Amino acid sequence: MSPFIITLLVLLGIGLILALWLMGIYNGLVVARNRFANAFAQIDVQLKRRYELIPNLVEAVKGYMSHERETLDAVIKARHSAMAAEQKAAANPSDPAAVRELNQAEAQLGGTLGRLFALSEAYPDLKASQNMLALQEDLTSTENKIAFARQAFNDAATEYNIRREVFPAVTVAGMFGFKEAALLETAEGERAAPKVSFG
Repeated sequence: MSPFIITLLVLLGIGLILALWLMGIYNGLVVARNRFANAFAQIDVQLKRRYELIPNLVEAVKGYMSHERETLDAVIKARHSAMAAEQKAAANPSDPAAVRELNQAEAQLGGTLGRLFALSEAYPDLKASQNMLALQEDLTSTENKIAFARQAFNDAATEYNIRREVFPAVTVAGMFGFKEAALLETAEGERAAPKVSFG
């Protein structure tokens, strides 16, 4: 073989190895991105469950707290905002702006629910209502599931972010538009499931 052909074969071999190496990095980024998107889908299920519980909760307290209309309206408005933000984030969980918007909407919803529960403490008949006790149990269970799903999402998003930030993956991520994943955070007052005891 001539030296030219040997050089050409070596260069082709190096090019092939480089292409396979870049494909491996790209595929690893895709897998990590799909893992955190799947983890978001688990949160999505639990958030929708909570959004379904809120109208029942508002109806349960409406008869007892009719003069607290402003608080009830605030809960409903916060629920609608959170649902809209959740739909936007669910459409593209890799959009950091959508996840930040969801974080803000969820914090607002948590705050309004907290005010509702604080006000409901002043109504003994409401605290004893079987319907309210059942809603309390459902909401507490759902909040716990959201917390676990949020942790799984944050773990998957962190793994993806680490993978996309290390060299040489950072260059591949930049070339192909792999954006940083935003984490789902809780507001300071929401580190634990809200206390909704009526007993």
